[in-house]
Order: sequence, then structure tokens, then C-alpha cells
Amino acid sequence: MVRREGDHLRRYVHLATGNYNPTTAQVYTDLGLFTCDEEFGADATDLFNYLTGYSAKKDYRQFLVAPINLRAGLTALIQREIEHQQKGGQGHLIFKMNALIDKEMIRLLYRASQAGVRVDLLVRGMCCLRPGVAGLSENIRVTSIVGRFLEHSRIYYFYNGGAEQVYLGSADLMPRNLDRRVEILFPVRDPKLIRHLRDHILATYLADNVRARVMLPDGTYKRLTPPEGATPVDSQATLLRHAFVGIPI
Repeated sequence: MVRREGDHLRRYVHLATGNYNPTTAQVYTDLGLFTCDEEFGADATDLFNYLTGYSAKKDYRQFLVAPINLRAGLTALIQREIEHQQKGGQGHLIFKMNALIDKEMIRLLYRASQAGVRVDLLVRGMCCLRPGVAGLSENIRVTSIVGRFLEHSRIYYFYNGGAEQVYLGSADLMPRNLDRRVEILFPVRDPKLIRHLRDHILATYLADNVRARVMLPDGTYKRLTPPEGATPVDSQATLLRHAFVGIPI
């Protein structure tokens, strides 16, 4: 949306991990960002010009856009995490998505694990990566959350040596999303929102011991149950409760 404010035009953009569908919105979990960030507005304008054929834009200020620069951008971000780990850092990746089947991305995540990067994957559906394999993926954990709502948000977290970065968007790690569709990932630039996503959203999913199923090295899944004396954590119920009472950001 573009509107005149005084002597200037300002662009407002709503970006989300899902589509605008009144039916699925009732049963899907998604995240959205409403912003007037100038670079986001410029990227959104360039993206729509690309979609309508008015532009052959090949670079963006903030967005990672498939099939243009999304694969290369994600590859660079993962490789950067590997480099941080090799320099003595505490490499950590947390990816939440619907599916993980892209061979190149799987190989890159294996290399991250072999370098010592801790990799937490929240993959609701298809996952062709095998975690916990000796010499290959000991540092990778794969969890699937299946509950009342269909997990639909895509979140890509990079520890980045303490200068944390988070991208949200519509793209899974699948060839069709990375190479054949127009998809975007957009960064969350506000440190408060990054902490909110890390501490209240991702941490809740990773702590789930009610709806979570953890993948074993042979590709089968084990349903988690709360250890004796531990508090049950149902991530969807927890986040739904927080949605009603509100979480300080």
C-alpha cells in the first residue's frame, strides 16, 4: 500500500509465511510482519514489477527471492555459520519448514554438522535428511510437530557469531521452492522481534514433549512423552494461550 504522508509517499507492506485464504487461516499456523521499512517497500515494488514483467530485477536490498537469489543466499548464510564454527564460534542453525528434500541443501547441512554446527530442524512433513548418523549428522536433530493446527510457518534462524539473524517466508527447502517458483524470505531486522522468535516461538517448539516426534537415524520417528516429573509442553496449546493473553516483546 502506498499513501501520501505530508510531502512524501510511504509504502506499507505486509509480509507473511502463508497466503490470504480465509479457510486455511483458521487451521494453519503462520507469522506475519507489517512494516513501512523503506528497503522492504522498495524490494516489494521491484518484486511486483518482476511478476508483471515490467522488470528483470536480479538483486534485492533485503529479500531473498526465488528463483533469483534465494538458493545462493541461503547457501551463503549456512556457509557463514560453518565459518563461524571453524573459527571457534558456537554455530547454531534452527530451521522450521514444511519439507526438506533438496539434495544440495541436505548436503550443506551435513557439512555444517560435520564442522560442529548445532542444527535443529523442525520439519513437519517430508524430510530426506537423516539425523544422528555417526560421522555425518551427529549434531542434527529433526523434530516434527503434529497437532490441532497445521504447522505452516517457515523460520530460518542463524546464530551468526552472536549477531543473530532470522528470515521468515514461504519457501521450503525443496527444488520447486528454490528453483521453480517465485518465493521470498525476508529478514526480521528488529532485535526485539528476533528475541521473540527465538525465545517464545522457536524455543517453545523445541521444548515440545507432547506433540513432537523426533526422527531417528533410520528415518523412523519416536513420539516424545514428558519425562517423569517434568512439565508437559504442548507447543501449539502454549502458543495459542499466549496469543490470547499476549507476550511482551
